[in-house]
Amino acid sequence: MNASATPVAAAKALSPTGIYVKLTLVALFWGGTFIAGRVLAASLPATTAATGRFAIAALLLAGLTWKVEGRLPRLSGRQLLATFALGVTGIFLYNLCFFAALARMPAGRTALFVALNPIATAILLSAVFRERLAPSRWAGIALALFGALVVISQGQLVRVLTDLHSTFGAGERYMLCAVASWAAYTVIGRYALDGLSPLVSTTYATLWGLALLIGASLLDAHAGATARLTWQAAGAIAYLGAVGTVVAFVWYSQGIRALGPARTAVFTNLVPVFGVLLSVVLLGESLTRSMLAGGVLVIAGVMLTNRVVR
Repeated sequence: MNASATPVAAAKALSPTGIYVKLTLVALFWGGTFIAGRVLAASLPATTAATGRFAIAALLLAGLTWKVEGRLPRLSGRQLLATFALGVTGIFLYNLCFFAALARMPAGRTALFVALNPIATAILLSAVFRERLAPSRWAGIALALFGALVVISQGQLVRVLTDLHSTFGAGERYMLCAVASWAAYTVIGRYALDGLSPLVSTTYATLWGLALLIGASLLDAHAGATARLTWQAAGAIAYLGAVGTVVAFVWYSQGIRALGPARTAVFTNLVPVFGVLLSVVLLGESLTRSMLAGGVLVIAGVMLTNRVVR
């Protein structure tokens, strides 16, 4: 991208093949966030890890916004409130739950939960905004939820009914909270950000979320939480902030501009696939039959839910 190019202009200049390659890499980058998060979870509290990630992201996003917009735009009171809500749900709550889950669960299992994000969003839209869902979408939701139960119960579905407490451990509960937070973030972004570009809204949401994370980190430090910053942890923070957040966001935005949101969203189905594969290759985690079967069911359910009915 040259000095005068914007994410929008760059999207128009790329061929469809170039956009497809970038969106596939975005899914790979987001799959890699589970590996980096697992590394961080071994040495830093969730609040510190999330603060480091978004300190880097905020600096880069603010600089990019200044370059593209010429300044950091002033927002109306309604827009400030909307971006604050985005910061609370998609930055603060989601990342606290994300890192807390990775401290308690393998990266591969954690990645499979993210496939539930579009399902949770569809349910929230139906419940809160009375958005009607076609029968095929409800079938997709049921299939994805069944797949999630296969993953959570490690293939022992009877345990879900007979021993719910041990089946849903702390890691699973944190990831379900993360999924709910992301669904809320998505719905807020869809309905409350008229007049704001994705870059500006994400920059402000990141700044709000970072402020909340700094406060939480200070409380953790006061409570005696210990942090051990290794070279591996520093590299993971840099990856999460620069690649997993900023580069992925810019390229994903280019995809939306070039292909539209529906076609672009299909590529997110690759995120849990890459997350599981990377966890096996880089962390030596095992790929169990329940993870494989449940993951296939979840992804199939998501694709059925997002299928365009003609």
